[in-house]
Amino acid sequence: MPMMLIGRDHPLRKLFGELVARRFYGDARIREPRIAGYVSDLLTDFTHADNLYRIRNARGKRLEDVGEMLIESDPRLEAASFDRERAVRKHIGDYTLFLTGLFPEYVASLARRRLRLDAFIDYMKAGKESYRIVSCFDQFEYRDEAPLFRQLAEDFEACVYGLNLVKRDLEAMQQEAYAGWRRALQ
Repeated sequence: MPMMLIGRDHPLRKLFGELVARRFYGDARIREPRIAGYVSDLLTDFTHADNLYRIRNARGKRLEDVGEMLIESDPRLEAASFDRERAVRKHIGDYTLFLTGLFPEYVASLARRRLRLDAFIDYMKAGKESYRIVSCFDQFEYRDEAPLFRQLAEDFEACVYGLNLVKRDLEAMQQEAYAGWRRALQ
């Protein structure tokens, strides 16, 4: 499924870019601009649910569980090629970073959902490992991206922390806007 793209000059890109840069360079102590740029682009891209759930199995079923994605990524099981393994592993890293960073309460609730494979998946470990595997694809067309994914794997926890702070900033902005509307309507 092709990615739904939001233009480079869209206000969401600017908003996410500023919030991520402020929190990553400050509190999270991530000094690598490529990481901040990658994560802010990820937030923008995942505003489209089609991008968040773009991984499908061979039958075309949308995969929403990381456990199913891990099976889909394994060339010994479902993955049709090593390129497919890399694409799915990259998505797992992105998906787990996004959810643990912005929706940690959802990830925490998975342990109580016994009927889902994800009840047994450690999202932090799966995301970090997936980015590490993507970084091992360091030849030919992937050579220039490999160091970024190696760094994302190494700094996964710090990125999650930075996204937790971005979430807090977004919630504060929402509350400010709501308070302003309420004052205007009184």
